[in-house]
Amino acid sequence: MLAIMFVLELTYTAPTDRVDAVLADHVAWLDEHYTSGTFLASGRKVPRDGGVILAAGTDRAQIEALAATDPFVAAGVCEYRITEFLATKTAPSLDPYRQQLPG
Repeated sequence: MLAIMFVLELTYTAPTDRVDAVLADHVAWLDEHYTSGTFLASGRKVPRDGGVILAAGTDRAQIEALAATDPFVAAGVCEYRITEFLATKTAPSLDPYRQQLPG
């Protein structure tokens, strides 16, 4: 099955000291999903009011369920906005995720 691409945008809903208190758990969660191949890139937004994750999944429900397991969500320090998109142009290293526009 072809992977669907998603942009996961995190917005902090708590002060950064509360975010930092859960950061190590969040990073471990990220590492787990990099290992599985779901996450392709991630990082803090500038200014630091959240973050962004580029992910590949089988469907939106899968990615929404995954985002709900983020320790940031469990701690109540962020909200997610998830955007599905068709990756019709990619860098060569992302060729396996390239898609065609529907006919």
